[in-house]
Amino acid sequence: MTVTTYQVEGMTCGHCVSAVTTEVGKVAGVSGVEVDLAAKAVTVTSQAPLDVALIDAAVVEAGYELAGKVDLLPQAGSCCGGGSCG
Repeated sequence: MTVTTYQVEGMTCGHCVSAVTTEVGKVAGVSGVEVDLAAKAVTVTSQAPLDVALIDAAVVEAGYELAGKVDLLPQAGSCCGGGSCG
């Protein structure tokens, strides 16, 4: 499973969250979408890594701008975060 968080510019309300969730959720391979309005971010879950261009196109279709990936430090207990992987 791959979880990637992207920064999204232009979201200001619940309608924005709904639009981004809907459009990103339509991307082939996406199994989960979580939008954080306060952080202006969308977290995408998929079975395999996705082409960022697909996520960008979905965010643009929703009416917003993808500003790039958010680099998150691994959490303890997760892969490469000091836990047991595999």
